[in-house]
Amino acid sequence: QVAEAMAGRPVVIRTLDIGGDKPAPYLQLPVEANPFLGWRAIRISLAMPAFFKVQLRAILRAAAHGNVLVMFPMIATVEEVSQAQALLAEAQAELAGQGVPHAPSIQAGIMVEVPSAALIADQLAPLVDFFSIGTNDLTQYTFAVDRGNARVATLGDPLHPAVLRQISRVIDAAHAYGKWVGLCGELAGRPEGIPVLLGLGLDEFSMSAASIPAAKALLARLAVPNAQRLARQVLDLPDATAVRAAVAAFVESL
Repeated sequence: QVAEAMAGRPVVIRTLDIGGDKPAPYLQLPVEANPFLGWRAIRISLAMPAFFKVQLRAILRAAAHGNVLVMFPMIATVEEVSQAQALLAEAQAELAGQGVPHAPSIQAGIMVEVPSAALIADQLAPLVDFFSIGTNDLTQYTFAVDRGNARVATLGDPLHPAVLRQISRVIDAAHAYGKWVGLCGELAGRPEGIPVLLGLGLDEFSMSAASIPAAKALLARLAVPNAQRLARQVLDLPDATAVRAAVAAFVESL
C-alpha cells in the first residue's frame, strides 16, 4: 500500500532492526549484559537466514508495486554486506521459482551506525547502492556512551567533530563511487546541523514530519559554497560547543 501510494517515489524499507533499546519479545532473545553491543539488527537476521528471507521476500514482492529499496541496519563489516546480499539473491530466486510476482532487481543500501563501517566506507561503497547514516547510534558508539543513561548521555554529541569527520568520510567515499547518502538521525532535522550537513555534501535529510517546514525554510536560505566553507571550518574545531557557536554565527549572517 505504501509503495502504491508513493506513486514511483522511493520507499526505503529497513530490515528488522531490533535489540538494544528495541526489544522483540516474540523472538525470546537472550538477556545480555551489554545489549547495545550484542546480538541485534543485522546480526540476528544473518544468524537466522530462514527468518531473514521471509522479510526479504516480502520486500521484493512489495517492490513489484512501486519504487522500493531495501536497507540493512547496523552493518559493521564487508562480510555482513556480502552475506545479506547473498540471502537477498536467494530470496529473489525462490520467488522466481515459485512464480510469485516480485521485483527482479532492487536497490540495496546499508545503515552506517558503527564506526567500523564509517572507517571502511570506501570498501563498502562499491558493494551497495546507497548509505544511510544513523547518527544516534554512530554517536553513542563513537563516544562509548549509552544515550539512555542520563549520567553519560551528554558526553555524546552528534555535532562533535569526531562524529562530523566520520560523516564527511562516508559522504566522500559514497560520492567517489557515484552513490547517494542519506542521514536518518535527530541531527538531520536540527537547525544547528543542517548547514553543516549540506556543506559536507549530504544528499538526503530524513526527519520527523514536524521538522520539515523549518528545515526547508533554512535550506532555502543556504548557498552550497558558503555551507561548504562552514563545514571545512567546523571539522577542525575542538568540540561540539565550538561547532554550535560557528553555526550560530553563520546562520545569523545570512
